[in-house]
Amino acid sequence: MLGGRKPLVGLDIGSSAVKAVELTRTGDAYAITGFAQAPLGSDALIDGAIANAAAVSRAVESVFASGRFKTRRVAANVAGHGVIVKRVVLPDDASRAGPLGFDAAPYLPFDVSEVDVDYAVIGPSGGGGPGVDAVLAAARKAQVRACLDAVTTAGRVPAVLDVGALALQNAFEVNHDSAPDATVALLDVGAALTSVNIARGGWPLLIRYVSFGGRRWTEILQQELRLEADEAEGLKAGKQVGVLDVETAAPLLDSVTDLLVSEVRRTFAFFTESFPDEAIASIYLAGGGSRTPGVARKFQAAFGIEVRGMDPLRAVRVGSKADAGVRGSGPALAVALGLAMRGFDA
Repeated sequence: MLGGRKPLVGLDIGSSAVKAVELTRTGDAYAITGFAQAPLGSDALIDGAIANAAAVSRAVESVFASGRFKTRRVAANVAGHGVIVKRVVLPDDASRAGPLGFDAAPYLPFDVSEVDVDYAVIGPSGGGGPGVDAVLAAARKAQVRACLDAVTTAGRVPAVLDVGALALQNAFEVNHDSAPDATVALLDVGAALTSVNIARGGWPLLIRYVSFGGRRWTEILQQELRLEADEAEGLKAGKQVGVLDVETAAPLLDSVTDLLVSEVRRTFAFFTESFPDEAIASIYLAGGGSRTPGVARKFQAAFGIEVRGMDPLRAVRVGSKADAGVRGSGPALAVALGLAMRGFDA
């Protein structure tokens, strides 16, 4: 879908906000030259799919008005339970370019007529048998259409549509070094969804979405401590709210984090069943929810492996025009950054 190396605005349409990032690239070095974000109501997306296209379009218009980006072309994302990404073994002739050269139906839990399908061939089958190893991606057509309509209604040009968890992997690979044979789990904890991408050697092995996000921490603080939403958000971020501080909130936050750990544990168990010869070496946490106090500690205790915060700006320079907003967003920028990098694909 890309006609050469042309910059794109990475447009992360998330459950609580639309975030947009514009990049330049010199050699292998990236710089953020533009950034903007606009909030979304809790009803704009449901399980990662756009439910209120008008609200999303208005948010897209808002970020472009405030960001003053140089291009109208965007790379947007789809996410959630209507999106499937999986490792498969395809027929040998699937490696040819062009439309699908195989029947995708056996690989999908959806009716193939209801989804848009794409794939990338990795190489010869690692099992030594016939066929080729590949990554297969599918998204419900209704979800794809809603995303494209929201972007075009806002007067922008959708040049790339990517899976949010794959964009996260783009940002990880630019900013973090890991051994080629190391298996890592990349978690993006958003407002309503958490994506889990278990990857090795630059390719995903398993991607799953968990219906769990930062709103759960906010809600329990509101309910148990009788706070307004903005007060709960502040307390969750480690700020003092009246006589309440993060130490007071810690048991409540930890109780919700335990639920997230349980959901991720189920995904890890499924991964182990599917790939018994693989072992996860480390976990990287991204997304706004990853900054909730105690999250990294709880994951470290539960899985006994290295847990690190993903830093999407570790190897990316931030221009003065975008500095204030970008620095404040931190790990929540990972998907938007990874989407913008698609403009520099070979």
